Amino acid sequence: MPLAPAERPDRIPLSPAQRRLWFLQRLEGPNATYNVPMALRLKGELDLSALREALGDLVERHESLRTVFPEADGTPYQHIRDGDAARPVVEVVELDATALDAALTRAVAHAFELATEIPLRATLFVLGPDEHVLLLLAHHIASDGWSTDPLAHDLSVAYAARRAGRAPDWEPLPVQYADYTLWQRGLLGEETDPDSLISRQIDHWRTTLAGLPEQLQLPTDRPRPAVAGYRGEDVDFAWDAELHEGIARLAREHQVTVFMVLHAALAALLTRLGAGTDIPIGTPVAGRTDDALEDLVGFFVNTLVLRTDTSGDPSFTELLARVRETDLAAYAHQDVPFERLVEIVNPTRSLAHHPLFQVMLVLANKVEGDFAMEGLAVSDAEFDAFAAKFDLTFHMGERHHEDGRAAGITGALEFATDLFDRDTARELAARWERLLRAVVADPSRPVGEADLLSPPERLRVLADWNDTAREVPRETLPELLSAQAARTPDAVAVEDGTVALTYRDLDARANRLAHELIARGIGPERYVAIGLPRSAELVVAIVAVLKAGAAYLPVDPGYPAERVAYMLRNATPACLLTDGRTAAALPDTGALPRLLLDEPGTVAALNGRPDRTPTDADRVTALLPAHPAYVIYTSGSTGRPKGVVMPGGALVNLLSWHRGSIPGGPGRRVAQFTAVSFDVSVQEILSALLHGSTLVVPDDDVRRDPAAFARWLDEQRVNELYAPNLVIGAVSEEAAAQGLDLPELTDIAQAGEALVLGDALRALAVRRPRRLHNHYGPTETHAATSYTFPGEVADWPDTAPVGHPIWNARVYVLDERLRPVPAGVPGELYVAGAQLARGYLDRPGLTAERFVADPFGPAGTRMYRTGDLARWRGDGRLEYLGRADDQVKLRGFRIEPGEISSVLAAHPGVRGAAVLVREDRPGDQRLVAYVVPADGAAPEAADLRAHAAGRLPDHMVPSAFVVLDALPLTPNGKLDRRALPVPDTASAVSSRQPRDPGEESLCAIFAKVLGLPGVGIDDSFFDLGGHSLLATRLVNQVRAELGVELPIRAVFEAPTVAALNAHVTGARKKRVRPALRPMPRSGE
Repeated sequence: MPLAPAERPDRIPLSPAQRRLWFLQRLEGPNATYNVPMALRLKGELDLSALREALGDLVERHESLRTVFPEADGTPYQHIRDGDAARPVVEVVELDATALDAALTRAVAHAFELATEIPLRATLFVLGPDEHVLLLLAHHIASDGWSTDPLAHDLSVAYAARRAGRAPDWEPLPVQYADYTLWQRGLLGEETDPDSLISRQIDHWRTTLAGLPEQLQLPTDRPRPAVAGYRGEDVDFAWDAELHEGIARLAREHQVTVFMVLHAALAALLTRLGAGTDIPIGTPVAGRTDDALEDLVGFFVNTLVLRTDTSGDPSFTELLARVRETDLAAYAHQDVPFERLVEIVNPTRSLAHHPLFQVMLVLANKVEGDFAMEGLAVSDAEFDAFAAKFDLTFHMGERHHEDGRAAGITGALEFATDLFDRDTARELAARWERLLRAVVADPSRPVGEADLLSPPERLRVLADWNDTAREVPRETLPELLSAQAARTPDAVAVEDGTVALTYRDLDARANRLAHELIARGIGPERYVAIGLPRSAELVVAIVAVLKAGAAYLPVDPGYPAERVAYMLRNATPACLLTDGRTAAALPDTGALPRLLLDEPGTVAALNGRPDRTPTDADRVTALLPAHPAYVIYTSGSTGRPKGVVMPGGALVNLLSWHRGSIPGGPGRRVAQFTAVSFDVSVQEILSALLHGSTLVVPDDDVRRDPAAFARWLDEQRVNELYAPNLVIGAVSEEAAAQGLDLPELTDIAQAGEALVLGDALRALAVRRPRRLHNHYGPTETHAATSYTFPGEVADWPDTAPVGHPIWNARVYVLDERLRPVPAGVPGELYVAGAQLARGYLDRPGLTAERFVADPFGPAGTRMYRTGDLARWRGDGRLEYLGRADDQVKLRGFRIEPGEISSVLAAHPGVRGAAVLVREDRPGDQRLVAYVVPADGAAPEAADLRAHAAGRLPDHMVPSAFVVLDALPLTPNGKLDRRALPVPDTASAVSSRQPRDPGEESLCAIFAKVLGLPGVGIDDSFFDLGGHSLLATRLVNQVRAELGVELPIRAVFEAPTVAALNAHVTGARKKRVRPALRPMPRSGE
């Protein structure tokens, strides 16, 4: 179908590319995001009149530069202006050279009104009689990168002609942009015709882009804002001729292009930087598929989505083959406009990121000509005014010697400043080069083997950020406890509302109990179970076990009998310390000796024991730092809890760091909030006792009630609180609700889950001087890192880091090959050094699996594989990103969903089960169980909950149960978590009917615009087939029928009738723009 001038309809439609830019302006409002600036420095005598005439000639020659885009019934069309209305604005500004940069930036930021303003304007900055800077500013809707040459050429010819006093004498253009628009529509055909070009190409893209990731996970410096700001900068870089020649040679050897080599390397880099193995990258194609378009200014460029599969850690040779196939197929189907691809894939609409891809790669294969103007020396005028349309855009250009040899590659990386710092962008470019050099040297190696770290980077992440060596006391934990008691004998050590013990009292009672245990043959390498309620007596028991040299096993009396029984069978403790009331609630322990501390015989025996501190001379054997201090059970993936054995030396290190991190001492009051079965309780209790502070124990009823607990903190003048994130948030909210400033609460330490810096917590920290500490560490290491927030809340980061490793601990962020990853890149977190547990009690296989050799530490040392994802920030702080496996943390407890699934699967009415944490509403995390019933069974949620509660702690009992016919699986046979439904959904959302006249009207409008018989109030406009153009029609229909002005953005923010109705209600109070209606004409 030849391209030729065509008969034009009254309203010329927009090309698909134009339509997208028009829609984006309607969505976001007029802005400079899609401006195309060209700044030229002119030296010599400038003829201003000739310049004005030449610019008029330019827009007269190219209709695209004098086209505006009004709309009728919500549909835009091209209106080509003539005469004076078509002449571009030429603004003359006289200024000093020092003010030029700021003036250029302001001018480039001009926002075109596409409906009324032609898409070209000029600003001439007069710096002196013979020095000017000319800014030509076009909107992308009328121009693209390939338009630069014809625009420059025609302006040059016109300026020369006007200087000579005549009109330019140039050959007429064979076609105009409007002709191209109509030709393109005819060429592509109708999508309803299965044999049409557009229909065949759409089939390709529908298959190719199915299941495309919503967005790439890039190593950003900041969280992505809810609405993209499009602010950008760029960094320049250059590669030498040697690398250029290597890339070209690789391309020749594998029958690919230089672009394909760059594309493959960039996809591999993004995978290595944590973006996954499904990598979509955008790239432009000129779109000038007919010779008649070569000299035309207009928006012809189309964007292709190149989707690369990097899975399986392929060699670069194999990856090149994949990229070649992908890219050639994309080029063969390049006629489908990008806008149509968006509609085909129908991704979740977001104002935060570009659809389908966020990274673009551009290789310039056309050398731009120099801009010449008669009588003037013309050069580029540099200025910094970038609009970053994408997160990252790599602009590349090849240079060649005259004989064709490679002379190097130049590049500029444009980056969104909302997301990236300049140093990060510079490092990204450097890593791309490093990877390219590696694959050019040996393309047969897997891309995962290429080293992305420079030697200084490697030193920084392995050594500099792990420079934690500190001297700690050589004494054992019992010796340190006794020494503190001797220093502050009359200070109150612990009080629980019933009793208050001084350090002298506590030490004496613990010593007597320790001697009793020793007399029973209990000492190092033995375990003593403690089953007592939270009280002063519990603290005495813990200290006594430690003084005997043994390790304590906390047994929470509230745990299900089955779990308690398993722990006692597995740990085989030497005895159980408890009291009469608690013992009655514990399961039968068989032959396990029980020492009932409130039994008269026990009381008498203890009174007969010495109250002096036991020494190694008293103990069964000498106490060493490597001997265990406690064993705490945590959730196990096989359904069996596992006991973590922590040595005393690790606790001495932890508590020594604590003394240097959080001030303590006599007079300081520490809340004993944490459950004794949670490892944070160890730090909470022992840090107070080693530093001479007072441990204050709340009643359990108070502890469980945030409002009562906030009052208790105030009444008890508590200085330090250790609690999980949810508790801290709830206490902050309740303190505000009750008008409590909590003036004595100076230190709040969070551990056990990700810290959320909510408004209530920020308000609490503003009211009084406080220190907020974020501690990180699994049970297997206790605290491993820490971050203390700045004193000024305004200086807090947006997200809570987990900080730096504590004394004598080392942390590594590693990839699957146990190699350190660069800063900003997600990896699995490993902990080494003084904080490691000995391993899992009687589980050598599991211990060997999780505690592995440390390749970066001294010979024979180990590191613990946490299963957590983290990344280094550029300043050496760690950021927690979540779990690498299925394990989760909820309300401070680490949970293996597999353990819960195993318990549920043991129910006679359940054939299979899966458990996960859902957060369907922000901040509302809950455990949800999905069960498949056994044949003929119909398990009720209440029955399943009771079954789980009888075998699991409260924090592991799911809050919702969903019965499914079968668990959804991925193609690989794994559980498809994304396919699991939201709980408590009784029926399809479309069943909800309008509840008031406003919703009824909107339902009718939705149905009319979408061409559907009916719509429910919870149905998403986009899920029902809506797209950008239909959204425009929707807001026009709302204006016409309801008299309400809505921005298009409202449809994206509130795509359901129920949500959009709130916008309509609010907009009724505002002034409404009248709907477009025919007006009487003069003479009628």
